[in-house]
Amino acid sequence: MGDWGQAPKEQPPPETLRQKDRHGKKLWKADDPTAESGALGLHPTEGVNRQPGLARDSRVPGPTANLSGPEDRGGSRGFSLEEFPVAVAMRRRVFFVSSPSGADAPLLVTQLHALHVELGAKMVPFAGYDMPVQYPSGILTEHLHTRDAAGLFDVSHMGQIRLKAESFAAAAAALERLCPADFQALKPGQQRYSFFTDNQAGILDDLMVTRMGKGDDSDHIFMVVNAGCKDADIAHLKANLNGRCEIEVLADRALVALQGPKAAAVFARLAPASGQLKFMTGTALMAGGFEVIATRSGYTGEDGFEISVANQDAEAFARRLLAEPEVKPIGLGARDSLRLEAGLCLYGNDITEKTNPVEANLVWAMQKRRREEGGFPGAGIVQRQLADGPGRKRVGILPEGKAPARAHTEITDLSGRIIGEITSGGFGPSLGAPVAMGYVESALAVIGTSVNLMVRGKALSAKVAAMPFVPHRYQR
Repeated sequence: MGDWGQAPKEQPPPETLRQKDRHGKKLWKADDPTAESGALGLHPTEGVNRQPGLARDSRVPGPTANLSGPEDRGGSRGFSLEEFPVAVAMRRRVFFVSSPSGADAPLLVTQLHALHVELGAKMVPFAGYDMPVQYPSGILTEHLHTRDAAGLFDVSHMGQIRLKAESFAAAAAALERLCPADFQALKPGQQRYSFFTDNQAGILDDLMVTRMGKGDDSDHIFMVVNAGCKDADIAHLKANLNGRCEIEVLADRALVALQGPKAAAVFARLAPASGQLKFMTGTALMAGGFEVIATRSGYTGEDGFEISVANQDAEAFARRLLAEPEVKPIGLGARDSLRLEAGLCLYGNDITEKTNPVEANLVWAMQKRRREEGGFPGAGIVQRQLADGPGRKRVGILPEGKAPARAHTEITDLSGRIIGEITSGGFGPSLGAPVAMGYVESALAVIGTSVNLMVRGKALSAKVAAMPFVPHRYQR
């Protein structure tokens, strides 16, 4: 794993790593009142915390109801860490966050917490967990290493769930009542990206769904949901699918992501059968003597795997991967800059309950049958926007200078009229320049359109740009 050198310097967090609830209230708290809050821009999905006490049972009425409703988130090279949406590093090792009951609760830890500390990680509070934002090599180095070789991410804070029913078709049909994806068409081992919607077509959370099994009625659904939303997601499933599905929360499993152009070669040494997996497929297999569930997917735009492993095996498995010369541990800071370059949404920033799949440019995640038939919360609104067009669209933004535009930066046309807002922004190490995404009026969402970004009261030139900013390198 190499020499890690000096411990990383204290840094303020990315905005997207600062957990907020649905009303914008910050859910992280520095134990040192002098700790910098910084005005940095950033998410996953994972950093947003919905009140787990909200079962959302009232949001999905019975099958005869109208589901449509009304219309209406360090390094070198001479760059400062301030250029990244990097998470706050607190000054002491005990952190507290607001619990659903309002009382302060100690942060949770993953099965790899001791390993992170051993490797010199800077730990920060994130989605109720004490998580590594960076290691001594710094965010810039970690980012570029993942693009060049292979990075290992701890994502064990995310939720893993198994859904079973009398048949796979029954489980898939049940989940389709809550999501706009075609799960019934999944083949054994096939994976799909999807999201829960509400009656206004707002996005409650995004998630990954895989059909696990051999292609018969015993097949089940394996789901991964965001950390900050998982309690609410589980309550949502239980409130709406009880009696239709057996819902099993896999709290006894950890989750790691091995990402980068050399990830496949590394994982094949431990699990030769992994070479048969293509992008967005998964299976159970043996890897280095450990039983794992692996999907060929990730959150970086690179080839790679997300690997579920039993809690008791997690540290040994992670050490086995880190023993490979191509692999280095990577923190949340680089994970965010990697996903931003790849044009991937962060829940709580780029998609929220106030955004719908059409304006978020996620129509590709709603297969034709579901778009036409509906049958999910907010289907009427989605269908109307597909027919008439949304009033705004999520787009890429390339600032023309060196200054990054953070989340909530206003976007104006050249006359100064406000036309939208940045939802994620920061420095793109692979490009050596700032990158961002946000929403603008549909008429101005044309690639190449000149706009201004209002940064600290000053108008900075930028252009609407295609995403991803860095080409995806998935193994299809």
